[in-house]
Amino acid sequence: MNKVPGTLKLGLLRGQMEIIQFSRQKEAVVFTIFFPVILLAIFGSVFKDTIAPGVTFSQYFVAGMIASGLVNSGFQNIAINIPIERDMGAIKRLRGTPLPITSYFIGKAISVFASMVVQVLILLAIGVAFFGLNMPTEPSKWLTFTWLLLLGTASSTALGVAFSSVPKNGRGASAIVSPVVIVLQFFSGVFFVFTQLPGWMQQVAAIFPLKWLTQGMRSVFLPDTFAAQEVAQSWESGRTAIILFLWLIVGLFLAVKTFRWENK
Repeated sequence: MNKVPGTLKLGLLRGQMEIIQFSRQKEAVVFTIFFPVILLAIFGSVFKDTIAPGVTFSQYFVAGMIASGLVNSGFQNIAINIPIERDMGAIKRLRGTPLPITSYFIGKAISVFASMVVQVLILLAIGVAFFGLNMPTEPSKWLTFTWLLLLGTASSTALGVAFSSVPKNGRGASAIVSPVVIVLQFFSGVFFVFTQLPGWMQQVAAIFPLKWLTQGMRSVFLPDTFAAQEVAQSWESGRTAIILFLWLIVGLFLAVKTFRWENK
């Protein structure tokens, strides 16, 4: 009867430890939290064209960077750090403790969520202050933002844990993980207006969650009139939720099946 509460409690404690460890890694903090901010400052300052009535590329880019930040904080950061932790023997030592693997996953998700909240606040502040981003006033949009943030955090974390089994060691993790993220960012409408990409890129991007996270964030921070500029000429919020949830299930299944406590 106490197993689930105990697992959750251990997960919360593990999350606190993950946050403390992350905050002490200055390079990781700069790359994970401030790198998207730097990209926003560069792209937002260079590309200021109006892409639709009342919408500039800078505003479009802010929404994309928030979605991309979830992937950076979750998938990329975790898929790189876990192999490094394996090399150090940190995960192997955890295996000899009462910590369930579920609690370990919960701890990672909490760390991702915390870093993402900080990143979002900074991005929104810069977007509003310098790039004319309008904060939504409708409660429904904030509700959409909340479930996007929660589903995005959960699915990115699960997929990051699952993909962490691909690199054989920590030394090669970044070389394997980072190109995947960069390609998805280009395909998913983070750096370019999605509808201006070739059709085959759009079709490939539609398979993966980043495209839907990016589109979802646009539905929150861009005017409703911009929905007509999307491929389906609507925000497709319901479809976005379903696809993100399916990727969460896939990520959890693969994470449990493929997770390794030590490198081969």
